[in-house]
Amino acid sequence: TSGSDYNRNGQDDYSDIVAGAREEAKRHPAYDDGYYTGGYPPESYGACTDLVWRSFKQAGYDLKAMVDADITSHPEHYPDITAPDPNVDFRRAGTLGEFFAAYGTTLTNDIKPGDVSNLKQWQPGDLVVFDHGKHIAVVSSARNAQGVPLVIHNNHQQGPFEEDYLSHRTRRQITGHYRFDATKVPSDVLRPWQ
Repeated sequence: TSGSDYNRNGQDDYSDIVAGAREEAKRHPAYDDGYYTGGYPPESYGACTDLVWRSFKQAGYDLKAMVDADITSHPEHYPDITAPDPNVDFRRAGTLGEFFAAYGTTLTNDIKPGDVSNLKQWQPGDLVVFDHGKHIAVVSSARNAQGVPLVIHNNHQQGPFEEDYLSHRTRRQITGHYRFDATKVPSDVLRPWQ
């Protein structure tokens, strides 16, 4: 569990993030990574990044506002952004990966089924980046029979958003694994959901 309960609802941040991801999974929005003025797509649409910011909303964080503020205050975190665009920057998995690399604990990218020591590093609410910023997912609290956690993500799939994806032989390559830590976020970046 997280030591933080940012929205003060009696549930730690990581539990809230997983609950928010599951809410998104229940809605099962149609995949759409299009451009929207104001940034936010309609609730019935979304991409992998929308599942993440909607999960953080459940914990009380305005991830879009935090990413926008960080791009302004700390552009060195985002070497590929030459012209910031608040309508879309937070909807790029690579940008979210850079944000979580700056304000999270970096953990192993290795998955070793049945290896307790390895699998302890994979906890509910962790963020997983695939293919160098092409995709992002939230680690679930559910695990398969070998102890490998499920992930919750919007990956164009027709079936369930919460799935045993980390065990798939043909899954995307894991290139980042982070545990968000609100205590690392400076006050000029931290933003509550309004």
